[in-house]
Amino acid sequence: MSYRREWLVKDLVAGVVLTTLLVPQGMAYAELAGLPAITGLYTSVLCLLGYAVCGPSRILVLGPDSSLGPMIAATVLPLVAADGDPDRAVALASVLAVMVAAIMIVGSAAKLGFIADLISRPTMIGYMNGLALTILVGRLPELLGFEVDADGLLGECAGLVRGLAGGSVVPAAAAVGCGGIVLILVLQRLLPGVPAVLVMVVLAIAAATAFDLGEHGVDLVGELPQGFPPFTIPDVRLSDLAPLFGGALGIALVSLADTISNASAFAARTGHEVRGNQEMAGVGVANLAAGLFQGFPVSTSGSRTAVAERAGAKSQLTGVVGAALILLVLVLAPGLFRDLPQPALAAVVITASLSLADVPGSVRLWRQRRTEFLLSLAAFVGVALLGVLAGIAIAVALSVLNVFRRAWWPYGTVLGRVSGLEGFHDVRSYPRADHLPGLVMYRFDAPLFFANARTFRDAVRRLASGEPRPRWIVVAAEPMTDVDTTAADMLQELDQALNAEHVHLVFAELKDPVRRKIERYGLTRTIDPRHFFPTVEAAVAAYRERTGAEWTPPPTGWSGVPGADGAAPPSAPDE
Repeated sequence: MSYRREWLVKDLVAGVVLTTLLVPQGMAYAELAGLPAITGLYTSVLCLLGYAVCGPSRILVLGPDSSLGPMIAATVLPLVAADGDPDRAVALASVLAVMVAAIMIVGSAAKLGFIADLISRPTMIGYMNGLALTILVGRLPELLGFEVDADGLLGECAGLVRGLAGGSVVPAAAAVGCGGIVLILVLQRLLPGVPAVLVMVVLAIAAATAFDLGEHGVDLVGELPQGFPPFTIPDVRLSDLAPLFGGALGIALVSLADTISNASAFAARTGHEVRGNQEMAGVGVANLAAGLFQGFPVSTSGSRTAVAERAGAKSQLTGVVGAALILLVLVLAPGLFRDLPQPALAAVVITASLSLADVPGSVRLWRQRRTEFLLSLAAFVGVALLGVLAGIAIAVALSVLNVFRRAWWPYGTVLGRVSGLEGFHDVRSYPRADHLPGLVMYRFDAPLFFANARTFRDAVRRLASGEPRPRWIVVAAEPMTDVDTTAADMLQELDQALNAEHVHLVFAELKDPVRRKIERYGLTRTIDPRHFFPTVEAAVAAYRERTGAEWTPPPTGWSGVPGADGAAPPSAPDE
């Protein structure tokens, strides 16, 4: 991509605007991850530069993310719980970032970008809702000026209630935190063009200075270390690597899903194509850069990308400008955020968590498809009760199981002829459709493989056992995109059993690759080659020619599915 001269001013302006969001959010999300605030700035600088070099998207913005913070904390904090050493926590988080980078880069080389599809939309909604609740409950004590030492959502809820009941709330901290939330939400709603987070941070610093909030029990950020992010090879124990790798897998999956989702959304606006595998590589390099400079895992940010887009960003120079400005702050003004109240950072995190929740999406699932709502609810409960790492595992497992469930029990139906409509149609939709006596047309809407072979066999046997018995069962096989060896063995046994009952299994509209597999399996030695037809119409025509059968309306009281209630269309004359 060639850079256009007219983009320069727009990218510079957008970079300045973006920095006003990067600094407070970077510090806040670092603390959400259980790390020192300065690491959020180190991470922001390096990931922006890394993605600018290797990322394919023109305006996608990476950085510390509210959805990853709890996952990082859940991975790192148990390993430092014994001594609580912040330097060890930083080292562990840096190794975590390097592991995420390795997973992303290897995944990109192996063209595994499709893995992002392992989390379905309903389970992602449930996961994000659970994550939002976890963040909200976990940050409320900090917002109110006290600490809770507990594990899990229920323990944190109990600790929050005890703190409220025991008078642990610091009034000045609560005023800053709650006021910050209200200010951010009001400005975002009424003046979306105003950098709400920056305004809140500036006012919080001013209030802390004017009213000496540090002397009234309000924790302040304090002066940040001065200078460039230090290049560091993180040093951790060998025993730490296994739990870190487990966390890295979950973080990489969520980061990839976020990246593909955000890249698709913003590419659709500009008419650009999303290159999933290249996005994996770009995010991997960004994580590697962050991990080598005392940073932690990062992902794309829809909110920050939207800010950059609205400010006129045209290329990754916007991110480079943002990184340069953060470096200037670290080198020239490390005391700029000395008096920033910690409850203000908690307010930034809590407002971000509210944007993660998708309550309208849950309501829509409830109204449109209850099974997917239950999947979403299960993912929500998994995150809320078992933690974010277990929650992402549950979300993936539920998504995969839902796909398997649909393939295991696919939709199957009998077809009939409907007057005035071409072709053959579902008798559940048209229960008075005409049938040919002795012929049943059955459609099975899935590939035929080991998991659903018995389902197919049982359905065909039920159709064959209807009274009076059908002579032909024509399988409308166009939806069958595959037949594996287990299914082939089942078809051979089924055909032999049906032949013994003088019922013929007939296939129509088999795709050529599937037909070649059936021939390779040797099924045509069992199933008469004359019982394969290019279309359902051809199979019906052949049956009518052999039997002289005429179209007949179903008998009164027939359910529309032969064999379902013991009724079936009248039998045809013998062949």
